[in-house]
Amino acid sequence: MKSIIFARVSDKKQDSNEAQVSRISEYIRAKDLQVWKTYELEESSTRGDREKFQEVIQEIEKSKEPIALVVDTVDRLQRSFKESVVLDEFRKSGKLEIHFYRENLVLHQNSNSADLIRWDIAVMFARSYVLQLSDNVKRKQEQMRRSGEWPSKPPIGYKSIYDENGTRTDIIPDPETAHFVVKMFELYATGNYSIKTLRDHMIKVGMRGTSGKKIAPSMIDNILNNTFYYGVAYSRTKKISYDHKYKPLVFKELFDKCQEVKKGWNKKPFKYASKPFVLRGLVRCAKCGCAMSPEIKKGKYVYYSCTNARKDLCTDKVYIPEKDLLKPIHEVLEAFNSIPQKTIDEVVLGLKKSNESKSLYHLNAIDGLRSEYDKTQDKIDRMMDLLIEGSITKDDYDRKLKELKSKQHDLNIQIEDHTKADENYYITASTVLNLAKSALTLFESSEVQEKRAMLNYLLQNCVVNGKKLEFSIRSPFNHILELHNQPTGLRGQDSNLRPID
Repeated sequence: MKSIIFARVSDKKQDSNEAQVSRISEYIRAKDLQVWKTYELEESSTRGDREKFQEVIQEIEKSKEPIALVVDTVDRLQRSFKESVVLDEFRKSGKLEIHFYRENLVLHQNSNSADLIRWDIAVMFARSYVLQLSDNVKRKQEQMRRSGEWPSKPPIGYKSIYDENGTRTDIIPDPETAHFVVKMFELYATGNYSIKTLRDHMIKVGMRGTSGKKIAPSMIDNILNNTFYYGVAYSRTKKISYDHKYKPLVFKELFDKCQEVKKGWNKKPFKYASKPFVLRGLVRCAKCGCAMSPEIKKGKYVYYSCTNARKDLCTDKVYIPEKDLLKPIHEVLEAFNSIPQKTIDEVVLGLKKSNESKSLYHLNAIDGLRSEYDKTQDKIDRMMDLLIEGSITKDDYDRKLKELKSKQHDLNIQIEDHTKADENYYITASTVLNLAKSALTLFESSEVQEKRAMLNYLLQNCVVNGKKLEFSIRSPFNHILELHNQPTGLRGQDSNLRPID
């Protein structure tokens, strides 16, 4: 009889295919069978469609003479009863004999009930083994979640660290991609980028997907929605969230800001969003409050005019060149540029001295937050004791644990905010002042999107009154601009450039 040798492994730690084939070949010679085909598979017996196994079934089905299917043991052929249905049909019709070498079991058309029951029992034990493995995996994953570990592949921006045995020991920010992810959150939070324009920008600066291809819009959306980046892992199978132990890439406040932008907060739906209009959506008509609509004349000149949505308040349609509206903005930027470096240094020195007087406040605030964190941890420990004693249910424990862990997460953010504010107070002030001094150069050398981002941070309450642009300056830039009025021989401010109170 023609025979098919069937050998399978799903793990490198298991008995090799080569060893299985060697044992089966000796058995075939002893049984005076003829080797027709040999299948050496590396696939799971419980996942997917088992393509190689289906090939064997097709060979048996096409054969016009009986086939002997020889395997090392039952669990190498199957670990569930769904294969038994197909194989048993071939056996009953006389097209197939099944030889299980280690069980010393041969099934054929005339097999008695005892042999068939032995086959079913062997399959049952093979299935039981799979179910036990599944339970072990679930228990291990639950333990990993309790320890703040992530059981799956980390998202883009992180990479896994393995020991010499190939066991993952940690997940750390990937130095090649982490900065792209952070930049993505920072840019989207400005409200100046859609998913599409953000994708185009990230591709332009060199970001690629895990396979090296250009990132898809769906990947951008997934990243901006992934709580893993601020320290909270989400299990899709269990539908639960938990704090992970790895280093976050962004603060929760930045993540929440992106969610607000995504929902439509601080976003303005414009018909011509892709056109290069610096003031698009930033200015309104002083008379009626309608938006000033930009359009291009003669293919290169940009003009703004009121949309006249409220014709009862604004009847005249006046066209104003964009360059005229930008003139007072350039004057403000020039004023920043006129602040002497000596004045900036004196302000920074003063801020540094005032910061030293606030050190005690920061220390007390941090000590208070840490004390609150420790008290919360004590509550968690006491709850665990109550759970072990049976004084509270598992559901009550999980619900309260989630609440306390969330509180600890917020306390950690506050501690970090206080620490950074204390350390970077005057350093940040120096950076802001020096950036303000270079504002004109930065504005003139930037692209339209960057210019719009700068104006969003700098200006507020922008209206067009007649043909003039009027606005106020946001804090803290209004206070920086006051340095321009110090007695250093600089010219005075224009009345339209009054800083806000």
